[in-house]
Amino acid sequence: MKIGGRESGSTATRLGDSLTRRGVVTGLTSLLVAPKQSSAQQTLAKLPRVGWIWAGRSAGNPIEVAGFRQGLKDLGYIEGQNIVVDYRFGEGRDDRLADLAAELVQLRPDVLVAVADAPVRAIRSITTNIPIVLMVGDPVAQGFVTSLARPGGNITGVSMMSGAEGLAAKRIELLKEAVPAAVRVALMFNRDFPGSVSSLAQAQDAASRLGLVIRASPMRPGDDIEEAIAVLSREGVSGVDIEPVLPFITYPRETGEFLLYYRLPAISEVRQIAVSGGLLSYGPNLFDATRRQAYFVDRILKGATAADLPVEQPSRLELVVNMKTAAALGLTIPPVILARADEVIE
Repeated sequence: MKIGGRESGSTATRLGDSLTRRGVVTGLTSLLVAPKQSSAQQTLAKLPRVGWIWAGRSAGNPIEVAGFRQGLKDLGYIEGQNIVVDYRFGEGRDDRLADLAAELVQLRPDVLVAVADAPVRAIRSITTNIPIVLMVGDPVAQGFVTSLARPGGNITGVSMMSGAEGLAAKRIELLKEAVPAAVRVALMFNRDFPGSVSSLAQAQDAASRLGLVIRASPMRPGDDIEEAIAVLSREGVSGVDIEPVLPFITYPRETGEFLLYYRLPAISEVRQIAVSGGLLSYGPNLFDATRRQAYFVDRILKGATAADLPVEQPSRLELVVNMKTAAALGLTIPPVILARADEVIE
């Protein structure tokens, strides 16, 4: 048989020799590479493992992730080198959290990290053995810990204490100070959030002292934020206070943009809302709080028990003023507010 006018025998022989040599090389390469891959897998398996869960979105490097990662970096941890972190996001849906929590527990992590109350409840319903580092408003009121000083059980972490410290009332006061002509103020909150009753009571108490009327605007995850804000705008409310809960913490940028579009001066605990179009934000620094969660992870990995680590509270509260929004709404921010501001967005 001929190929291209030449006898195929010599070509076939050379081809066969080439394939044989390739087979030998490939075989040797496999022998050399396989142990390295196996070794890498074994190394990862021996590293401390952390399971991390939040109800919000994974897109855009959310501050909840950025703060925690910075905290790990500050303590000398590098993901994939001396620690493994498995991240799970609810993408704004509470109904996904039970399955995501179960996935993390099955990975047998050394520590679990949960941001916000719903993920904590989801994990707590599955395990009472794995240490949990939380970040929630009031962990005592929600029954997660016995007390801040002596948490007990397998849970510790950071308390934002938004309800206990009266921040809802303070935000109403600041909004009235920034918008003196305000008469009717809406409170947007999550009707299923345990702290909503306290926040609404605080807001109503502050409103009665300031001559304001509170318009309750309850929401649930999945509700249309823009439509809810549009309704408030059509009703002619003078301002809005937005609680740091779902669905707003899942869409802070969009929430701020909707508020500006519908020309509603707003205050929130969530800094991102103020940055993207809200008027003011006042509350604990979320980046600092999630960064501090890494401290608890480090202590637990080094042998401490969650029960013996007191829950920490924010060391300071931040006031952010968006002057671009003020200008767009034709508002003049009083000098006393600007003097107290930690950040002024020009």
